[in-house]
Amino acid sequence: MATVSGMMSTPGGSGLLCTALCWPGELGRQEQHYSPAGREDVLSHIRKPHVSTCVWGSCLGDCSSWLHLQITAVWTQVAMVSRQPLLCSWTPRCLWLLGVILLMDASARPANHSSVRERMGTREENEILPPDHLNGVKLEMDGHLNKDFHQEVFLGKDTDGFEEDAEPRRSRRKLMVIFSKVDVNTDRRISAKEMQHWIMEKTAEHFQEAIAESKVHFQAVDPDGDGHVSWDEYKVKFLASKGHNEREVAEKIKNNEELKIDEETQEVLENLKDRWYQADKPPSDLLLTEEEFLSFLHPEHSRGMLQFMVREIVRDLDQDGDKQLSLPEFISLPVGTVENQQGQDMDDSWVRDRKKEFEELIDADHNGIVTMAELEDYMDPMNEYNALNEAKQMIAIADENQNHHLEPEEVLKYSEFFTGSKLMDYARNVHEEF
Repeated sequence: MATVSGMMSTPGGSGLLCTALCWPGELGRQEQHYSPAGREDVLSHIRKPHVSTCVWGSCLGDCSSWLHLQITAVWTQVAMVSRQPLLCSWTPRCLWLLGVILLMDASARPANHSSVRERMGTREENEILPPDHLNGVKLEMDGHLNKDFHQEVFLGKDTDGFEEDAEPRRSRRKLMVIFSKVDVNTDRRISAKEMQHWIMEKTAEHFQEAIAESKVHFQAVDPDGDGHVSWDEYKVKFLASKGHNEREVAEKIKNNEELKIDEETQEVLENLKDRWYQADKPPSDLLLTEEEFLSFLHPEHSRGMLQFMVREIVRDLDQDGDKQLSLPEFISLPVGTVENQQGQDMDDSWVRDRKKEFEELIDADHNGIVTMAELEDYMDPMNEYNALNEAKQMIAIADENQNHHLEPEEVLKYSEFFTGSKLMDYARNVHEEF
């Protein structure tokens, strides 16, 4: 038997690959685990030519069988050549040549290169753009209600295990573990105070997560590492993430030359610059420190930026220009027409949800008008009074026996509200999970 081995990667596949060159008989005696790359991807490797490969890791049955046949076919051809007396001397040369091709291929291409490059491109853009969604904040940046708010403040970062395809028994058990953590006095009931404390704790988790992410992102846009990011530095990185040549953009900005930017990108840049000015604490120098950059990405971390976010939302929803919101203004439907019954149902839901939020939580003095101060208090994720109101509302939704507390059966029954995942057979399983 003759063997040659080397490291390489499959295009679009994953895993560490090791090529094994061996005679057909030997191949059948080995445990083979093949790459789950698609048939055409692997076939293109053989045609180039590339040698067949086996992966140390997971496998997919159909592709593995096909690849096994391809390897066997290749070596059958080599064996046939070796049986010819005049051509027998070519066999060692074939093995040597295949080994050289393998090693050249391995050194030329890093594993999963195309996928990594695509992820890097997406991550780079996400690093420098403020997120549209802020975890633990009641309203989105565009003024829409945060539909995932209750799950965010109940689960925090611990969302794994509540996906649609999660094993129900495991999800129920995990939900009951969370219940026991909220139930500080262990009386198997969750009070409004206990829920308030839990909401504040989960919100703080989101804050810490945002701080850690912002620190990494700041380093990505601070190439000289001086602890400050100028607007021009940020602008260069932003345009580079949109496909512009970073060096050319930097050179044009340095020489005050005009940049060829499409209308949509220009509008985004103008909005970002307004936000940049707001994050830049006095005296303004258009240089953001790491703390100011955090406020730029996450306005909920700064009172000044939170006020800026409130002003932006009021500006977008205020129809009469009085810089406050009436109920009709707050529940105004998004631009668009209702074309079918499903669309009508969605619009009805939009109005119903926003009306309830306006009357029960945002309009603190219940005079039918929401001021900027009221909206700011409502949106402040670290507002303890707000957290208490939210706790009471969350309890009221699931409190079937009207005792102003949450019990295990109620949490399991309304699991979709708390976790986004509906867990069946709640009553039968509650005692077992405890």
